Amino acid sequence: MFVKLADINAGTAAFLRCAIALIPLIPMLMHETRRYGSLPGSLRGYAALAGFFLGVDYVMWTVSILDIGAAVSTVLINVQVIAFPLLARIFSGTRIPRRFMYASPLMLTGIALASGVLDHSTQVHNPVRGAVLGIAAGIAYAVYLYLTRLSGQRAPQHIATPVCISTGSAAATAGLVGAVTTGLPLAISAASWGWIVALALLGQVAAWLLINKGSAKLAPNVSAALLLLQPVMAIGFGLLVLHETPTISQLAGCAIVIGSVWFANRKSDAPPRDG
Repeated sequence: MFVKLADINAGTAAFLRCAIALIPLIPMLMHETRRYGSLPGSLRGYAALAGFFLGVDYVMWTVSILDIGAAVSTVLINVQVIAFPLLARIFSGTRIPRRFMYASPLMLTGIALASGVLDHSTQVHNPVRGAVLGIAAGIAYAVYLYLTRLSGQRAPQHIATPVCISTGSAAATAGLVGAVTTGLPLAISAASWGWIVALALLGQVAAWLLINKGSAKLAPNVSAALLLLQPVMAIGFGLLVLHETPTISQLAGCAIVIGSVWFANRKSDAPPRDG
């Protein structure tokens, strides 16, 4: 919603949301370092790698939106709901509950309806590239979430430090790719700066600090499912702030997402195990 209100190109938005977020994150990193010591070197590497994947995710999803439209791209990027638990299963041995696997197709169906796939006939410019990049963006997002969870589990006292490192890495990645693709015009209006600063503080700093803190205490399937509520909330904020009117199928999709997330996580078959 803030990107839409800022009315700037996607490359500039991706770069600025990360670059501006470093202003409050760096002092937080310094405070944590003084209080708890430095983040272990291996986790600093994980955080930098996570930020690379986040920057790649931002850019690939943007291109996917331009190729096949925002609705279909929203569906594709949410393959993270499957990719994130699979990564945790493969590399950490974390079991995926059967209830979650049963509910996954329903979650994706709800996201498809909520995104408005059935309601808009968006012109498709490059369907193959758009589909590939949309799925790749979802996998890159899942890698970011997995690596962030590792930092949260192995150094729970460090919350801001891995977020700061990954945000810096994401800013460098998005800035480099954005400069080559969309360009990075910084001569934007005061109103645009205001919205992009709000995006940086809320969508980058606050959101990722909360995710870093919370995901370490949740099973990957729970985190992945809860993150599906983001597009549902975007529809709600679009209605309240932008006065956008969702269709019946979008509202039905939102209800399906909420219901399937509740069903998938209301009762775990057994406590998740790592290793």
